Amino acid sequence: MRGAAGALLAGVVLAAVSGCGGSAGGGTPGAAPAAGSGASTGAGAGAGADRTGAAGALAQLPGQAFYVSDRTNAAQQVAALRGQGRTAEADTLLRIAAQPSSQWLGEQGAKEIAEQVSRRATEAGRTAVFVAYDIPHRDCGQYSAGGAPDAAAYRAWITGVAQALGDRRAWVVLEPDAVAHTLDNCGIKGDLAAERYGLLAFAVQELKRNPNARVYLDAGNPGWAQDPAELATALRKSGIAAADGFAVNVANFYDTDRNAAYGARLSAALGGKNFVIDTSRSGNGALGGDAWCNPSGRALGERPTTETGRPGVDAYLWIKNPGESDGDCGRGEPRAGEFWLPYALGLAQAAR
Repeated sequence: MRGAAGALLAGVVLAAVSGCGGSAGGGTPGAAPAAGSGASTGAGAGAGADRTGAAGALAQLPGQAFYVSDRTNAAQQVAALRGQGRTAEADTLLRIAAQPSSQWLGEQGAKEIAEQVSRRATEAGRTAVFVAYDIPHRDCGQYSAGGAPDAAAYRAWITGVAQALGDRRAWVVLEPDAVAHTLDNCGIKGDLAAERYGLLAFAVQELKRNPNARVYLDAGNPGWAQDPAELATALRKSGIAAADGFAVNVANFYDTDRNAAYGARLSAALGGKNFVIDTSRSGNGALGGDAWCNPSGRALGERPTTETGRPGVDAYLWIKNPGESDGDCGRGEPRAGEFWLPYALGLAQAAR
């Protein structure tokens, strides 16, 4: 994936990784974090983000709409660093931990996690942001390979997530890289593509049964070469009409101006659909070329907010969890989705 999105649900927290094109965990050129070809998550996510402990260890920011969880990998690392007397590093990492980031949902424990996180967010008077990441043939077998074993299993999985959210407020970014991968060389063609479009449309329908849920289909990133008309057609097949909009730059690094322009072109092809931008690591823009896998010199981007000042842009979100690896890119990095303290500190220190 080119900037893929991905989430490796490992340890105590569900992590986002990359895929093709800038991955959340792994990568292809142009997708979300291992989805993100960017978006990758290792499969098997699940076990634990925000599953135990009372909310409130981290303050909810005044004026912030989204929920700040005290169970993210970054928050856990802050506590560990303080316990070791590494105060300066803990304070730096708090630039990540104190901001709302997304809760990735994968194979394991998704229903329980969705219920617990959305409930805690509601108790705090905030809105939880989730990433649904369990589509069959996920990430084309790359860093975030896995997902539901078949269509029936996926329908049951997404129905469980929707039921767990109930009528609580939630924003859901749906399946990073899934649509874009039907248009590249991934191999999701013909009947497989048709099945995927149907599953995504079903997911939108199920999640939107909750009147307080907002759903955004992933739509790749500016570096993942896609024909806007072709991508718009694929998104329409995937249920974009019933969704609230689409998401761009999941787990990638492109700057906000470039993402806004990319999103505006796609919005025009979709009759004016709104969109959200992943700004988690966009502070210094993309490194260039196909450098989506843990590129050096990147920085945190705009903080999550619904006050974007850009027509059609519903929010800046930290969809990829900053500090979680895009994958083992051959330089000894942790696998996709694992928290990587040196990289996280680098993102925070470089932030403006």
